[in-house]
Amino acid sequence: MKVALLLCGALLVAAPLLAADTPAATAQVCTGVKDRTPEGTAEKFPASVGELYCFSRLTNVTDKVLHVWFHQDREVLRIELPVKAAHWRTWSAKKIFPGMTGPWRVEIRDTAGTVLATASFTIE
Repeated sequence: MKVALLLCGALLVAAPLLAADTPAATAQVCTGVKDRTPEGTAEKFPASVGELYCFSRLTNVTDKVLHVWFHQDREVLRIELPVKAAHWRTWSAKKIFPGMTGPWRVEIRDTAGTVLATASFTIE
């Protein structure tokens, strides 16, 4: 009984420490990045937007990350970005031509292919 309580206590103490090292990311689609901050974040953009950015905040991601852009569930762009610190901000850009309307998404993936975050948006 005492051993079980000690094991439970050890897990309660260790769990937050293990979770602190877990890779995590956020993703935002925007019309620009200024001073390492996304600008013009939205879920819908006009077909005339010209170019969009996917801005990511990363935690505990080592080495590099992938931004994979999809248009109507078809991969159209894959960009590998370096990660140089435990807390890192990075972004990728995609030209958007007027005929590229419909649903889009950008997946943020680690080098193993695990999806850490997804940003979905629509070009109208």
